[in-house]
Amino acid sequence: MKDVIAAFLKRLTAVLEFVIAMILAVGIILLSIRLIASMVNIPDLETWPNYDDLLETCFNLIIGVELIRMMYYHTSNTVFEVLLFAIARQIIVDHTSTWTSLIGVCTIAVLFATRKFLFCEFGDKDETVFRAGMKVKAANRLLGVNIPHQEGDTLLDTLERECNRRELPIAVGTSIDLDDCQMRILRAGNGKVTRVEIIRSLSSQDVHSS
Repeated sequence: MKDVIAAFLKRLTAVLEFVIAMILAVGIILLSIRLIASMVNIPDLETWPNYDDLLETCFNLIIGVELIRMMYYHTSNTVFEVLLFAIARQIIVDHTSTWTSLIGVCTIAVLFATRKFLFCEFGDKDETVFRAGMKVKAANRLLGVNIPHQEGDTLLDTLERECNRRELPIAVGTSIDLDDCQMRILRAGNGKVTRVEIIRSLSSQDVHSS
């Protein structure tokens, strides 16, 4: 029951994030329409938008778009892009002092170095642990994945069938790559599998066996 509740809450937070992202998207669309309609005012520097207003508004809209991607994909790359645009906006739009701009440039350099040397794929995966007796149908519904199964199958049933078909050992650490997720035997006792981990990829890359 604890595993089911945890998976349900994880799914609920994902739905709430999706709703918030939709609200933000609608707001960005309406602001973009307003900006397009006001473009005739650009030649007059005393009205909105003048060039500075246009630049600031476009940066704000871009940051909003990146926020939507971050809430939807939850990957390290989307977090990086939000931070990058936010810092770039601070440097370009605010016209602050030379020292402040230098700090901003150094911060961007640190971000790129972090992305190159410290990012790993672990942060781009969502891992959920279930009891081996969990019904596959329920796990599919909770995680939004499509693990192939027969009516009434448990995760253990599917694992055993796939391991036998692929001639893999039914042991801790054995993983099965499926179309949109990966199943891995996490724990076993007395020769019986007790915990199964389901790994979903949150990026565009496929999940590979470890």
